[in-house]
Amino acid sequence: MEVKKVNKTQLSNILKGLNSSKDVFLFVDQIYEIYDCVCEGIEEVMKITEFKEYTYVNPVVIILYIVNELNFYFKSRGFDNVKIAEFLNTDSFVEFISSIVCDKYLTNEQLNYKSPAFLNKFNPQISTLSLYFNFCLNILNKSYKLNKYDALVKDMLKNSFSLGQCIENLLINAFDVEAFSTWRTMHENECILYCLVLNGKDTFDSYFKHIQYSLAYRGQIKNKEKTDKVFEEIKSQMKEYNLKSKDMKKFIEYGYLFSIKNKEFNVDFKLNFRDGVEAMAGLKSYSKIYELSSEIAHSSPLLIYSNREYYFNITLLNLYETFFRLEKVFYTFYKSVSKKDEVEQYETLQKIYINQLHQIHNGLAALFKDRFFKIEHLDSKSHL
Repeated sequence: MEVKKVNKTQLSNILKGLNSSKDVFLFVDQIYEIYDCVCEGIEEVMKITEFKEYTYVNPVVIILYIVNELNFYFKSRGFDNVKIAEFLNTDSFVEFISSIVCDKYLTNEQLNYKSPAFLNKFNPQISTLSLYFNFCLNILNKSYKLNKYDALVKDMLKNSFSLGQCIENLLINAFDVEAFSTWRTMHENECILYCLVLNGKDTFDSYFKHIQYSLAYRGQIKNKEKTDKVFEEIKSQMKEYNLKSKDMKKFIEYGYLFSIKNKEFNVDFKLNFRDGVEAMAGLKSYSKIYELSSEIAHSSPLLIYSNREYYFNITLLNLYETFFRLEKVFYTFYKSVSKKDEVEQYETLQKIYINQLHQIHNGLAALFKDRFFKIEHLDSKSHL
């Protein structure tokens, strides 16, 4: 297979397009020489392994490997431009870098290992949800004048949607089991957010206080006097709730739940996630799914011996359900910080795409029920 090379002018234009630093353009001739050597090496390997079905050799990717390899090599050694020029004009160095780039390009781009994925990023099951994640994250990335309560909601939504993007990327790259364990983190974030928005100011204030408790517990407060004062407050609070010293870590992490009115400790909730945060968020029905995801996250045998199709489907299904709930919180937040015409534009987007997402979700739920079992029955062995 013949490798079609770009010329020196085209290489310079590619470097401009990549927003390369000005210093890079001092060495265009030398970079082109390395590029030429890499292309020859790739072509030679392709000729002697003709049984392999190689894809188009992308010059931009080769140039990216070269520039990043050189940048790492020279920066890690603190070379100035004079020293860089000396190395780039040495045949042995050119051969050395060319060999590394050739190996990395062939192995990472042409011979890279990939398990077959169930969906690609262009499928509406992924692309429609992606559209929403990107839209919401762009909105949340804007600067707003917010009170501390709305600022926390914004940050938690941003974190949740970023995790959603991460799960999608794992799924389209066939990391289905890993995606399911990542959903666990997204679900935890969602449940905390729900506890806060459902219960209002008192729970928010208590949560902020417990953030300080956590910082003190982890030794993140530099001032010893302040740290000691925080621990005195923690001990006083624990005494008020009849907690023992062994409960300190649980109290620091989940003690803000005591702020929820008309709820009795050890009857309505406990100081943990499943019987505490998840229960108070009204999402206890996800407890078994969360338990299964936790087993994956803690590297049980399920991580190794698993039915990939099962984990793909249960992850996508739960990703959709988590998104629907988070989108409602996002919509409320967006209406409170945006102009009327901006909200109306968003509502137009909602009408088109939320409908489609619900249709996709209904199809996923029916498929899951047909192929596996009702979600409540997670004691079945269909996930193995």
